[in-house]
Amino acid sequence: MIDFYTWSTPNGRKVSILLEELGVAYEIHAVNIGRDEQFAPEFLSVAPNNKIPAIVDRQTGQTLMESGAILLYLAKRHGKFLTEGGEEWRVVEWLMWQMAGFGPTLGQVHHFRFFNPGKSEYAETRFGAEARRLYGVLDARLRGRDFVAGQGPGAYSIADMAIWPWAARFERQGIDLSEFPGVLAWYRRIAEREAVQRGYDVPKIGEAIPMP
Repeated sequence: MIDFYTWSTPNGRKVSILLEELGVAYEIHAVNIGRDEQFAPEFLSVAPNNKIPAIVDRQTGQTLMESGAILLYLAKRHGKFLTEGGEEWRVVEWLMWQMAGFGPTLGQVHHFRFFNPGKSEYAETRFGAEARRLYGVLDARLRGRDFVAGQGPGAYSIADMAIWPWAARFERQGIDLSEFPGVLAWYRRIAEREAVQRGYDVPKIGEAIPMP
């Protein structure tokens, strides 16, 4: 059983999607970041950086914060979604791409363009342009591939699960996915997975997956 501390954000959804794909039993602990619940002392004991997601594996006693570390831990522990396509380092490469560039950049786009529009034209332009560049990189990678690590069902990996929830907020980013046909086909392919649909709805708030 996994204790899963999360909220309805891209980083939280990465982990809930993997948990659903793995079929692992987990208990949801909703951490409402809009109410600053991530600063509660009981959550701090699990996640010293005061950010979701975090997990406690009751069977092993392992406690982890940081979504990328959690994805790697669960994938290795259960032997799925990391090496099936024979490209473990390709999976890690694109997972790190998401952690270092795609996610942080789109987070800034959300902050300036969606939550604080008109406050800084410079920031909106700068991060908006970088977001489009990164979508272009992803699009080039996905041309002729089903998933970022390779071709075929076996190439579906934690890298896709890490990237996809950020792409799911394309509307907030002012991104038209039809301009990136490789990304669009990949996005729809993943959105059709039942485990992704279940994982997206954690912690149960009834938010539909945006469909371009």
